[in-house]
Amino acid sequence: MIKQIEALKAAGVTEVVLAINHQQPEVMLNFVEEYEKKLEMKITFSQETEPLGTAGPLALARHKLIHESGKPFFVLNSDVICEYPLLEMIEFHKNHGAEASIMVTKVDDPSKYGVVVMEEASEAARVESFVEKPKYFVGDKINAGIYLLNPSVLDRIELRRTSIEKEIFPKIASEKKLYAMVLPGFWMDIGQPKDYLTGQRMYLNYLRKNAPGELLASSGDDVVIGNVMADETAVIGERCLIGPDVVIGAGCVIESGVRLFGCTVMRGVRIKEHACVSDSIVGWDSTVGSWARVADVTVLGKDVQVADAEVIQMSAKPEIIQKV
Repeated sequence: MIKQIEALKAAGVTEVVLAINHQQPEVMLNFVEEYEKKLEMKITFSQETEPLGTAGPLALARHKLIHESGKPFFVLNSDVICEYPLLEMIEFHKNHGAEASIMVTKVDDPSKYGVVVMEEASEAARVESFVEKPKYFVGDKINAGIYLLNPSVLDRIELRRTSIEKEIFPKIASEKKLYAMVLPGFWMDIGQPKDYLTGQRMYLNYLRKNAPGELLASSGDDVVIGNVMADETAVIGERCLIGPDVVIGAGCVIESGVRLFGCTVMRGVRIKEHACVSDSIVGWDSTVGSWARVADVTVLGKDVQVADAEVIQMSAKPEIIQKV
């Protein structure tokens, strides 16, 4: 989500509205407050009291989205990661006179998704229709979860549980006012732990090609393999072996002899000496004990304590462990 907000700032956006659900809103509120100051952007919230689907929250936040300038606004699904070419999308939207523009991405197996059928022979890339999990080939582009909408779209949405993909966009497409921009580069839906780790790997590969200075390099007795990113406040002990495809958050302490690969270590985590974390996600303020092993798409929640020499790994499904 933070990468999305940074991309919005780079595209000239000055205010972000986060749609949050009715469960544990304080978690999101506390998390974002710091970044609002850091990014010097106004970040506000629109909280549901009941589930409103993917379109209802826009109606709920209508008063925050309408601006006297009448300019369009972005809508982003928080569980996708890509290069976020938002400036290019603004130009695309203007050039085609669209009421709504959506970003689409090409996939190898479109039968698993809802396919966006486009007038691909036309340079305008106007959307014709949507086909859910087609049994025969109708196209290979799917909704990437990034939209640019004119304020008039809000007039189409009622304050109830509504799907923007199934109810709103098909109506706009039928009026020939919906256009699709093909997303360049990588894209991943990171809503599931395994996909999150895949998306992280894609993003680190992107940094290697475009901003290698943001990646960690070997120093002293520590060895870094492949793409690794670590916050400048993280402390890494001696004789560690880290990488490939690792992200270490702010305030983490990685003690001596630790092995990390294919994992995310979130803010405030402590990993004690000679522990190993692989292909897993370690949640905020958790501790992994000495000689412990966390593996195979295990997800530790906030403030989880893994005992010394304990082994936690997935069998058939991701194992999610949360402190009670």
